[in-house]
Amino acid sequence: MSRLGTIGARLYRGEIGYDFVRHRKFWYAVSILITVAAIAGVAIRGLNMGIEFKGGAVFTTPSTKVSVTDAREYAEEASGHPAIVQKLGNGTMRIQVAELNTSQAAQVKSDLARDMKMDVDKIGAELVGPSWGKQIANKAWTGLAIFMVLVVIYLAIAFEWRMALAALIALIHDLTITVGVYALVGFEVTPGTVIGLLTILGYSLYDTVVVFDGLKEGSKDITKQSRFTYSEMANRSLNGTLVRSINTTVVALLPVAGLLFIGGGFLGAGMLNDISLSLFVGLAAGAYSSIFIATPLVADFKERDPQMKALRKRVLAKRAKGEQTDGEQIEQDGQDGDAQDVVPGEAAVAAAGPAGVVEQRGRGRGRSSGRRR
Repeated sequence: MSRLGTIGARLYRGEIGYDFVRHRKFWYAVSILITVAAIAGVAIRGLNMGIEFKGGAVFTTPSTKVSVTDAREYAEEASGHPAIVQKLGNGTMRIQVAELNTSQAAQVKSDLARDMKMDVDKIGAELVGPSWGKQIANKAWTGLAIFMVLVVIYLAIAFEWRMALAALIALIHDLTITVGVYALVGFEVTPGTVIGLLTILGYSLYDTVVVFDGLKEGSKDITKQSRFTYSEMANRSLNGTLVRSINTTVVALLPVAGLLFIGGGFLGAGMLNDISLSLFVGLAAGAYSSIFIATPLVADFKERDPQMKALRKRVLAKRAKGEQTDGEQIEQDGQDGDAQDVVPGEAAVAAAGPAGVVEQRGRGRGRSSGRRR
């Protein structure tokens, strides 16, 4: 078995693990800082909406030796608005200019033909009205709202309302970060971006539901035992699916990274950035939120329940009694001169070190003072 597979098996069995729930306040603070930065980016820089939402004209030129920089200068000088120029196959160009009406588009087309020294009839022009963009935006918001409502209803029925609320907060967290990155980077927002945003919600929800399913199974009849609190059970479930979540996210990110960095960046296929950036940021944020946000939030909500409070008291009282008994046993062993390695099995589950890594071991056999040779 590979090293990663061995670690995954030990995580699943609860032999090792990182205490995500105990350190939840730190990760909450990180998420708040990222979210505030994203909101500030949207408020200060705003979103670079494409012509599908603002309206404008798209001009397609035949093969030309004119550079992208020169074509952009010609278009901006003719229209008086910022222009987006992309080099297409066979030397053709795609020039986007926002906020142009029909008469303005005709004049810009004529000026482009003159400056680029080509026949005006060979330049294709497509006019996009702002009303069409508003319809697309309204339908996108409506679809997002319906999706959120259905998700909350499903999770409330399949699991419980606390898990539904935690998943909803995680989804809003992912959307906010993705939109904020678009504002900070300045990439154009197109219908492809909206498709990417809706797609990442499914990925984020998938990771969250996997953890919730394990938590639901592990916390069944949890009040009938006194070994683990609900927070500890939530952390065990999270560690048990940690390697699976990482593997799923990495496999999903690799092709998206290829589209974003190689296709959009290195090869210059700018249209790929519309959907690839939202997918890349959203997938990463979804994996983060399902691990560091959703499950710790569920633990916070559940620990306020009177039954879970009573369970925590029983568990801590039992551990305190167990630690006292172990201490007396160690003292007795010292008096008898029989040194033994004593590792409290159950106390190790809750006693995470400063780094938050927990490792369980069984009670070791007695170690004699002599050594075998």
